[in-house]
Amino acid sequence: MFIENDIQQIKERGSDLSVVEEQVRYFEKGFPFLQLSKAATVGDGIIRLTDEEIAQVVSEFDKSAADGEIALLKFVPASGAATRMFKSLFSYLQEDKKDKSVDEFFAKLKDFAFYEDLNTSLAADGHEIESADEKTIASYFLTAKGLGYGELPKGLLKFHNYAERSRTPLEEHLVEGAKYANAGSNVQIHFTVSPEHRDKFEKLVVEVVPSYQTQYGVRYIVSFSEQKSSTDTIAVNLDNTPFREKDDSLLFRPAGHGALLENLGQLDADIIFIKNIDNVVPDRIKGDTITYKKALAGIVLRYQKRVFAYLDKLASNSDAALLEELDGFFRNELCVIPPAGFESWSDEKKKEYFVGKLDRPLRACGMVKNQGEPGGGPFWAENADGSSSLQIVESAQVDVDNADQNSIFKNSTHFNPVDLVCAVKNKKGELYDLKRFRDPLTGFITGKSKDGKELKAQELPGLWNGSMADWNTLFVEVPLITFNPVKTVNDLLREQHQ
Repeated sequence: MFIENDIQQIKERGSDLSVVEEQVRYFEKGFPFLQLSKAATVGDGIIRLTDEEIAQVVSEFDKSAADGEIALLKFVPASGAATRMFKSLFSYLQEDKKDKSVDEFFAKLKDFAFYEDLNTSLAADGHEIESADEKTIASYFLTAKGLGYGELPKGLLKFHNYAERSRTPLEEHLVEGAKYANAGSNVQIHFTVSPEHRDKFEKLVVEVVPSYQTQYGVRYIVSFSEQKSSTDTIAVNLDNTPFREKDDSLLFRPAGHGALLENLGQLDADIIFIKNIDNVVPDRIKGDTITYKKALAGIVLRYQKRVFAYLDKLASNSDAALLEELDGFFRNELCVIPPAGFESWSDEKKKEYFVGKLDRPLRACGMVKNQGEPGGGPFWAENADGSSSLQIVESAQVDVDNADQNSIFKNSTHFNPVDLVCAVKNKKGELYDLKRFRDPLTGFITGKSKDGKELKAQELPGLWNGSMADWNTLFVEVPLITFNPVKTVNDLLREQHQ
């Protein structure tokens, strides 16, 4: 299948030939669907905290952070381009196709945080924003002639207006970090970025960090990483033979956010907050986000202490009473149902099972009530070892042609807005090898095209889906106000972003 030049190309990318061959096999045989048992609901897989419980876990978290007992880090995937935000505007500029969203954009231009920058850019070339035609304005907004927003990542766009200055999502994450990822006045934030934009991110950080440090009395430790080319997956033709470029080289494509597991696994922190770059709001409504991020972290710390305590007990004791207690802990709190026939297992085999299930990374995932938004949802699902547990499941992982499975998927009451808090160290304080806990059978195959030719592409197991499939997982209900993504430019006109 692969000739000598192919093998050399694979090696130069830092990839492994056996891994690439396995990717081709997945194209040939496909990925199996996940078997859903039922939707996770409040009281059956989803925790709903009372006001009193929120106050308690937030207090516990604040104490641990203030005392310097834990190292905190905020992880923000920020490599995606903003091109899709401006799909309608590009259609208008390039194809003269105009819809209602384009009319709204121009009618409310002054309400956007980037208005003054756009005005300055136009004026520099002798245009007045009040009298310039819409095509000219769109050109200066989207292209390198002006602001070049159509070629930038979301993290560098002006989202919100403030009296002193307009803020980008990167800056909003700096502010958020000071509010909940603050350990002894140190705020660690890590952004994953694309290579072509890294210098722009670094430049902005240098420009703005000093003022935010002064304003919030913190020290920022900002770092960046890029999605590794070695995690790219090979593309194939429709007959599953390797897709070749015009120079006969193999085509590799970025493998989705699941590839960021490599980046996440190299970060040294006790608690890691994960949140998408575009899910930020102005200061006036940050309160609930801050409270619930702390609550999720407090829940993680509370359960981690219990997990470590059980590991201590199992090291010296495995009597029937302890094993029965652990069975209840897993079934009722960590929501892991053992394989069929578990009751007949020997005590030694049960102990081995529980140690393996306890000694895993731990995460708490915020879940908002389902409002019809696209995205993964919370379900009970079957695992390869015969157990059942909580999983965040995407529609591509479900056999929607199966009436029972489709019914379960459609009856989900909540969905995941990418709001996670993770504990990635074991009892000895050592980082887990996160690759050990991913499910390789939860990848995706999608149809794409290159140079007018159709091809099939493959995504690795999603970062918060298959890449975390074998983690201990807690689902916690969070309010809808904590979920305010910006998918199109006109989303910035919503009340939550004004």
